[in-house]
Amino acid sequence: MSIWNRIKSVFSEETTAAELGEEYVELETEAKDKTSKVIIKPFTLNKFDDIRGVLNAVREGYTISILNIAPLKEKDITELKRAVDKIKKTVEANEGDIAGFGENFLVVTPSFARVDRSKQTEETSEAASAQEAEEEI
Repeated sequence: MSIWNRIKSVFSEETTAAELGEEYVELETEAKDKTSKVIIKPFTLNKFDDIRGVLNAVREGYTISILNIAPLKEKDITELKRAVDKIKKTVEANEGDIAGFGENFLVVTPSFARVDRSKQTEETSEAASAQEAEEEI
């Protein structure tokens, strides 16, 4: 066998098990933790003090929070604004994201997640285009 063929056979992918030998090492995989690393947790804001759980979840960085703001919205709109401002400042400080979801819900995400707003924008522009088309008719 020529030198060129030997070099080629050494670097080729066609090396068989017989050429490598029958010895091998079997590695055991570690049992991974079956608990989730990300939690989606619902919160209901009945009063201003209910934001503590949301703020703690944002600071931990592993929880996506869904907030029902309807009860506080019905009771006191000023307290709601104060609560949302406090949550928003904490989310921004932790590089997370916050967005309204309908009229009565907020979604708060940690730094590794973002709320996709493109579909909402596309639907709004499509609805506006459809309304303009109806007005022309």
